[in-house]
Amino acid sequence: MHQGRHFLQIPGPSPVPERVLRAMDMPVIDHRSAEFGELGRTVLEGSQKIFQTTGPVVIFPLSGTGAWEAAIVNTLSPGDKVLMVETGHFATMWRQMAGRFGVEVDFVPGDWRRGADPAVIEARLSEDTARTIKAVMVVHNETSTGATSRIAEIRAAIDRTGHPALLMVDTISSLGSVDYRHDEWKVDVSVSCSQKGFMLPPGLGFNAISEKALAASRTNKMPRSYFDWAEMLKPNAKGFFPYTPATNLLYGLREAIAMLLEEGLDNVFARHQRLAAATRAAVNHWGLEVLCQEPSEFSPVLTAVLMPPGHDADQFRNVVLDNYNMSLGSGLSKVAGKVFRIGHLGECNALTLLGALTGVEMGLSVAGVPHRSGGVDVAMKLLEQRPQGNASPHLKIVGT
Repeated sequence: MHQGRHFLQIPGPSPVPERVLRAMDMPVIDHRSAEFGELGRTVLEGSQKIFQTTGPVVIFPLSGTGAWEAAIVNTLSPGDKVLMVETGHFATMWRQMAGRFGVEVDFVPGDWRRGADPAVIEARLSEDTARTIKAVMVVHNETSTGATSRIAEIRAAIDRTGHPALLMVDTISSLGSVDYRHDEWKVDVSVSCSQKGFMLPPGLGFNAISEKALAASRTNKMPRSYFDWAEMLKPNAKGFFPYTPATNLLYGLREAIAMLLEEGLDNVFARHQRLAAATRAAVNHWGLEVLCQEPSEFSPVLTAVLMPPGHDADQFRNVVLDNYNMSLGSGLSKVAGKVFRIGHLGECNALTLLGALTGVEMGLSVAGVPHRSGGVDVAMKLLEQRPQGNASPHLKIVGT
């Protein structure tokens, strides 16, 4: 029987802060009332600030997978061609979904240890002289591998070709944790969900939409009903939804947005970078290998760690769970049993991370995994350094 708090150190769903839990602990209200309209307007406008956009953000009661589907059916037609990059498990799933809708996918192969290469995207678009590619679809932070694609550089690569393709980006595990700028990077559809950087339970999906994407949605031929942007945007103008919304999750979203803005997005991003750097320092000291091989693409959200030959990652995770009441992320599909993932996103600070790293180091010893002790000390020394600027090492928590 486990005692004490459970350490949920998977890369999402992330722990839900006390402030958000309390905010959701409210009676359900009439979703056609003036009170609800005020709530709706607040979360829709607040979401724009997190995506860093002045354009519309649509909020669906669904998962991130549903938000992927909404992006596809509102912009593409059966038979359209898109360009995608194999950065990991979730990029592969998005490809499979597009194929089910009759979309032809040019899928650039990858080794699951890097993000999308802007140069490769530029070359593929330059070769497309007939302009048959309708969209470039990229996962910003590949949750299965811990590699973050460089969206600003991809945007610049697209611009150099003069190609009219839409840019569609999965920000499911990056939004609210990693620097992301929908408008500045001229993203046409940003896809996200509630249970990662927003620090909410699963249940909300997001599409941030450019004018170019809206124009595409007026002429594309993909059937849709529940996911139709046009049907959402009409009542959204006054804070309402065309069908019953997830009212209590919206209460939580309002509080989560307030927490992110109180800390300041730049400080949020800096905090995640510090925690990620400390995690990698510990992993390197242990003598283990970080899955992502490109330093400019190291994820601030999670660190995927390769197990030494002859050691199974899932067995190691079970040892950590059984002995220390901590959940680590599993390896998915191609890297199943080969990696474990340490989440350091959302409501996570230096003390939380050091507790998690201690559990990993003790678990390595109990599981008999070869390693060098002292990784936690290395991480602690790094975290003892004062944050640069005004970066806060923790989220603001209010008392009872």
